[in-house]
Amino acid sequence: MTDKRWQDWVTLFLGLWLFVSPWTMGYAAYETAAWNAHILGAAVVFISLIAAYMPEAWEEMMNIGFGVWLVLSPHVLGFAVPAAVALHTAVVGVVVSAFAVWALFVDRKFEKFWHDIHSA
Repeated sequence: MTDKRWQDWVTLFLGLWLFVSPWTMGYAAYETAAWNAHILGAAVVFISLIAAYMPEAWEEMMNIGFGVWLVLSPHVLGFAVPAAVALHTAVVGVVVSAFAVWALFVDRKFEKFWHDIHSA
């Protein structure tokens, strides 16, 4: 992938938001939810920075995986209560994944690869 994408910058800011959200939304006392937000927020920021400067498909795949984990993590880690925290985490996960998928499909090189393997 050689095209730089604005979606990577949006994803980076989503990662920053996720990282600071335990303090800004007042759920830092819920340790599992807060640690999940800090770790995944930092991971999304790190991968998004790499993707912004050296766009490749693997970075977007990583962010898709992080987004899926964010959707599942409230239930897997058991912080589905309070509901607002679980909903926030899941929504950020959906948006991170959506922007990563979008970034993949606006890249000409990945689009060509996708169509080559799916046309028969």
